[in-house]
Amino acid sequence: MLSFLDQPHSRVNILTGEKILVSPHRSKRPWQGQVEDIATDSRPEYDPKCYLCPGNVRADGTVNPKYKDSFVFVNDFSALLEDSSLEIHNEGGLLQAETEKGICKVISFTPRHDLTLPEMEESAIKAVVDLWQKEFKELAQKDWIKYIQIFENKGAIMGCSNPHPHGQIWAQSSLPVEIQKENVQFDRYFKAHNKSLLSDYLALELQKSERIVVDNTHFVALVPFWAAWPYETLVVSKRHVTNILEFTEEEKWDLARTLQELTIRYDNIFKTSFPYSAGMHQAPVNEGDQSAWHWHMHFYPPLLRSATVKKFMVGYEMLANPQRDITAEYAAEVLRKQETIHYKNK
Repeated sequence: MLSFLDQPHSRVNILTGEKILVSPHRSKRPWQGQVEDIATDSRPEYDPKCYLCPGNVRADGTVNPKYKDSFVFVNDFSALLEDSSLEIHNEGGLLQAETEKGICKVISFTPRHDLTLPEMEESAIKAVVDLWQKEFKELAQKDWIKYIQIFENKGAIMGCSNPHPHGQIWAQSSLPVEIQKENVQFDRYFKAHNKSLLSDYLALELQKSERIVVDNTHFVALVPFWAAWPYETLVVSKRHVTNILEFTEEEKWDLARTLQELTIRYDNIFKTSFPYSAGMHQAPVNEGDQSAWHWHMHFYPPLLRSATVKKFMVGYEMLANPQRDITAEYAAEVLRKQETIHYKNK
C-alpha cells in the first residue's frame, strides 16, 4: 500500500491535469544553500517617499487622494494597455504573436503603510473584498475583456516592489495559460458529473479532514492534495459560485475572516511577515456559459524550513514537473497548530 509519509510518489493536480513529485524522505537533508535576509517589519504608518501612501506623488506625477480605507487606480506602468489595436504576426506557423489588450489596476488595501493583510481589521479586509467585487463588475462590462485576474504579491522575495499593502487586477482580451488549463478540467468534470469539480473535491476533503486549515460557514482553506509550494493553500467557496459577483454580504464577511485567519496562521509559523503570491481563479467573462467554474483562491508561499530558507522552483521543477519534500498533510498540520492571534499582538 502506498505510504505518503516515506515513499516517493506523484500526485495529480485535478485543476490542471499536471503531476507533482512528492519526496517526503528528502525533508531530512541538510541545507547549505541560499539563506534569505529576515524581512524587516519596522515600517512607519506613513512614508512620505511611498508611491501608495495617501496624499503622496506617484512616479508619473499623479497625486494620490487622502483616502481613508482602500484605493484603486490604473497602474502607472501597466503591463497591458487598453488602446492596443489588434495585430497578428505569423511566419510559417513558426513565429506566432499577436497584440494583447488589457487594463492593469493597483489596489492599495489600506492607507496604513505599516500593515499587511493579516494585521488589518476584519472590516478593513471586507472593504477590500467589496472593492474587488466593484472592480470586477465594472471591468466585466467591457465586452472585449475575457478574463480578470485579481492577485497580490507579498514580500520582496516574491517580487513585490513596494512594501505598502496592495494587490493588483489585470483584465485582458484573452484567457491566460493557467485559466485555459483549469477551463478544460472544470468543463470535463461538469459534463461527466453535472457537478462542480471543486464541490466534489471539497466534500471529500471535509470528510477526510487531513488537509483542512480553516473551515467556517461559507469558505474552506486547505492545503490541496497536489500542493507544490511548501505551505500552499487553496481557499474554496462552499457554495458553487462562478465569480466574485455572486457572493452575498454574509459570504463577503466570511471571506474577509478566512483571509485574515489564514494569513495570521502564515505569519505565526516562523514569526515573520510570511511572503506569498496569491490570487483568485474565477470564470472568464463575456465568454458564454461558464456554469462549470467554481470560484477559488490560490496562495503560493515560498518559505520552506524557516523565515530565511525558501523553496526554489529550479532544475527538475523547470525541466520536468514540480517537486516537494514535505507532504501536504504535514503542511496542513503545521498551519492548523498555529494560533489565530497574530504573533505581534501576543
